[in-house]
Amino acid sequence: MAASGRMMGGLLAWVVCAPMALAAGKCERLVATGSPDAPPYSWQDPADPQHLIGVNVDLLRQAAKELGISVQVLHAGRREQALEEVRSGRMDLLLDAPLQVEQLTALDYVHPPLQLNEYRVWARTDADLVYEGVADLARYRGSVSAKARLTPAFEAFAKANLKLTPAQNLTQAFQKLVLGQVDYVLAGHYAGMAMAQSLGVGNDIEARGMPVDRPGLYVALSHNSACNDPWLRGQLAKKLTELPISGASETVLQRNVERWKTQMQPMPDAPKP
Repeated sequence: MAASGRMMGGLLAWVVCAPMALAAGKCERLVATGSPDAPPYSWQDPADPQHLIGVNVDLLRQAAKELGISVQVLHAGRREQALEEVRSGRMDLLLDAPLQVEQLTALDYVHPPLQLNEYRVWARTDADLVYEGVADLARYRGSVSAKARLTPAFEAFAKANLKLTPAQNLTQAFQKLVLGQVDYVLAGHYAGMAMAQSLGVGNDIEARGMPVDRPGLYVALSHNSACNDPWLRGQLAKKLTELPISGASETVLQRNVERWKTQMQPMPDAPKP
């Protein structure tokens, strides 16, 4: 009877533990993608254009490595193409997904986000623009890229209270600002820095005050991915919670900001023969 009890106990233990063991071993490799033009969070590697690099890539790799999972982060085209690759299940996850209700039928968002993308108020340095709170912007004309990924709450506020003219892209929005056609532009902190530098107006444009919005950049797993299971989602959530606490997130961010700045430096002219 005792032997039978031990056997039954062992069988029950196997039944309880087996699903966890199978879940942990189910996925050994993830294929991810993201935005190819959103430095320092993710952008196409100039030295290896088939892959992406950036803060989110490094943080995802670190979390996955601690779980014993390898990650390949591929360039899948423009953001819309990358999203479709993940929705279809051809790739497992998107590493910089904004939280959008309409995508919940296709994606599982892992909380917390990898990063918070701070949207700032960019204005001309000589502009008489008073900005101490977002309500102050109501008296001014602004612009924002149609590609901006703001939180639904801020978008609703802006629609009701701000005079925001959509621009085709951030380049067009900043050109309007330089020409005095608008008083300010809403743009991500690092995206604004990059745009000001690329247009050669880094000394003429500045970010004012506190961020107006801080949308999260999430890891989103496809419903059609064979790797999407409760074990993986739970373990990723645990690792993504630990990264900021350990200081790893800030270290990775600063390292990639410097990498990106270095890549933006103009190449020296080749010596003349």
